[in-house]
Amino acid sequence: MSKNSFQAALTVDGLNFHGQEVKNNASEIPQYFRDLLIRFGFKPSQLIVCMEHTGVYCYPLLDYLVKHGIKIYVQPAIQIIRSQGLQRGKSDKIDSRRIAKYVFKNHSELKSWTPKRVVVQKLKALLVVRERLLKAKNQFEIPIKESKEFIEKSIRKQVEKSCKCSIQAIKKDIKSIDLEIAKIVKDDARISHQMKLATSVVGVGPIIGANMIVTTNEFQDIRHPKKYACYSGIAPFEHQSGKSVRGKTRVSHFANKTMKTLLHLGARSAVQSSPELKMYYQRKCAEGKPKMSVLNAVCNKLITRVFVCINNNRLYQKTYERAVA
Repeated sequence: MSKNSFQAALTVDGLNFHGQEVKNNASEIPQYFRDLLIRFGFKPSQLIVCMEHTGVYCYPLLDYLVKHGIKIYVQPAIQIIRSQGLQRGKSDKIDSRRIAKYVFKNHSELKSWTPKRVVVQKLKALLVVRERLLKAKNQFEIPIKESKEFIEKSIRKQVEKSCKCSIQAIKKDIKSIDLEIAKIVKDDARISHQMKLATSVVGVGPIIGANMIVTTNEFQDIRHPKKYACYSGIAPFEHQSGKSVRGKTRVSHFANKTMKTLLHLGARSAVQSSPELKMYYQRKCAEGKPKMSVLNAVCNKLITRVFVCINNNRLYQKTYERAVA
């Protein structure tokens, strides 16, 4: 998938492929599928389409497939590459055949893709813009703060004056987006309820809660806390082999780094706000555990608590009370 076109490969036996480059727009995509149906004589219900996840470039094709009831699989590129062993050479044509072969062999084990509700898509778009604005604000603020002791005062004031308007404008935009996010959450009953449950956990604020709702597709695509911890880059994995390799247990880099950062910020807040977690943090640090490792454990606690609240449809309780029948 690319901005202007996509390379397609059709197979019915996993060995022979019919390849074609198709323009990625709303007029060319329907014509391509009409030609396929005429040439090969199958029904739309018999077709399975798999594509790499490339963000907005997928939207025109996904929109057509959803409207015509065609089964869809959207897979990470790294998963497709690693499933096919040692590979040599790369081109769009070769990649499209590899994707076709991958889905032909594995479609029975894969989870089909379904579109998120429009309100969730809006929430996701706002969160993405908010993240970009925060990065832009930091690009202005951090260099100015770090250079206070090294740049002559008059020069520093001139730099601060030049950046002041931009920083204020960015802060205004962030505030506006936060208000819009709050409105979307308030106006949708399901999201509002899930947000209420998630933010009942100490350390989980509206932004972390909104990101969890979006990344789990309202807790439908990911239902287990351990899977979400893995997705967020919080879950630790062993690194050893035989007697010679004895590496430290560590997290994987294949993760949603934005979510990982937010969870670590939430963990820091929880350690300050919750006496229970503060005692846990201090005890583990006193035992000699690395501070980041302990914070990672607190992140896991936050994830587990949120998922328990969602799955049991109840607010977080420090002292659990079993419901009386």
